[in-house]
Amino acid sequence: MKTSSMRIGLSGPKPWFGALLLAIVTWAVTGYSRGLIPAATPPNIIIIFADDMGYGDAGVYGAKDIATPNLDRLAAEGVRFTRFYVAQPVCSASRAALLTGCYPNRVGIQGALGPKAKVGLNPQEITIAEALKQKNYATAIFGKWHLGDAPQFLPVRQGFDEYYGLPYSNDMWPFHPAFVNLPADSPKRKQNYPDLPMIEGDRAVNPQVTAEAQAQMTTQYAERAVRFIERNRDRPFFLYLAHNMPHVPLFVSEKFRGKSGRGLYGDVIMEIDWSVGEVLAALKKQRLEENTLVIFTSDNGPWLSYGHHGGSAGPLREGKGTVWEGGVREPALMRWPGRIPAGSVCHEPAMTIDLLPTIAKLAGVALPTNKIDGLDIWPLISGQPGAKSPHEAYYFWYANNELQAVMSGRWKLMLPHTYRSMEGQTPGRDGMPGNYKQVKIESPQLYDLETDIGERTDLAARHPREVERLLALAEKARAELGDSLAKTKGTGTRPAGRSDSP
Repeated sequence: MKTSSMRIGLSGPKPWFGALLLAIVTWAVTGYSRGLIPAATPPNIIIIFADDMGYGDAGVYGAKDIATPNLDRLAAEGVRFTRFYVAQPVCSASRAALLTGCYPNRVGIQGALGPKAKVGLNPQEITIAEALKQKNYATAIFGKWHLGDAPQFLPVRQGFDEYYGLPYSNDMWPFHPAFVNLPADSPKRKQNYPDLPMIEGDRAVNPQVTAEAQAQMTTQYAERAVRFIERNRDRPFFLYLAHNMPHVPLFVSEKFRGKSGRGLYGDVIMEIDWSVGEVLAALKKQRLEENTLVIFTSDNGPWLSYGHHGGSAGPLREGKGTVWEGGVREPALMRWPGRIPAGSVCHEPAMTIDLLPTIAKLAGVALPTNKIDGLDIWPLISGQPGAKSPHEAYYFWYANNELQAVMSGRWKLMLPHTYRSMEGQTPGRDGMPGNYKQVKIESPQLYDLETDIGERTDLAARHPREVERLLALAEKARAELGDSLAKTKGTGTRPAGRSDSP
């Protein structure tokens, strides 16, 4: 005797069957587009990282005097974050957080490392590049490294197959405006800025980069990125395009000189935007658009003391070197056709520490065994309905491991500390900096970032329970990662790599 289920199968399609099939197909298509179902092959990952670019320096973030059609296109074809953060408002620490998924003080990296620094990113830490090697990714960095210039710290020892770029900031050289008028044999000049080598792999191919060479760097990095994409079109790849610009001193190629409405700084941003366009064009030419996640952001906010040679934080307060929003909130655009809804906007907070675990999940690779701080933010990136930040709070350390702010949801608590400010100060001109003033926060200040993006109204007295809650979170963070202001060492930190003979 046939069972009822067999009779159903033999008696032809039923009305409900078509509806069920349609629902399954719809779920599959929607699930794939929103990232609920893994990609058939590991995706290509491209991170384009600017240096000292402000929140207000792209058209899609409000810039009226700089044309950024390619950044605007990323926003139109992907997602624009309005609250995307770096872990610290300074070069090396910010880059350590991006590549390791850790707060930089967890991995022992503070501030901006100088030439011949005795420390660097510990080779025991796992970078995004190293994690992706589990799936045989081709990996490359073109541009600024700034995580140690001793051989054992260079990118080719940290998971990258290829490296071409500067080992630190482009102002760490003898032709910086502050030293250009000093004699070539001046001890001060040699002591502070001994050289600026262009490195390929693990050797210097140009021991002293000239101003003329700096003017071609953005273009050179973009050209190398395009060739890397072409060479690796048949395998998954990770491309880290880390521009040295618009960090001062500013340099731009002739094709963009004088083209913006904001002088040399705007010209530099336009060339960076052009480089984004070159990358997007290469992906299209190689038919890789639908399997490539492109991420654009910056390492910290604008260097305001340089005036018109620095960027704009837009409506945000302060800039680089502070944990006010202008120092740590960055432009962030992400595109993956078919996986990220075009023209979407995310208002939830996210941070660069979240990129490693997100990318690891998308690529199907294991997370580092060492503890990391980032969490998967793919639901935010892919616009899943109701997606919220996976973090209860984000923390901002700066200076000598000072815990200076805690942010949870809409609330941000500025903890007592001293910071540098350009408010009311005269900015510098033509590559020379102005002077900061030092401002001390005497007691905790509370800001509602949903209604007060400029952090102007202290609500601590009106919301004592929020202050108490955030102070309790700060105490937990101190216990794990330390706080020099509270004279707390922290139990969860790991040492940076050390070199006695860099």
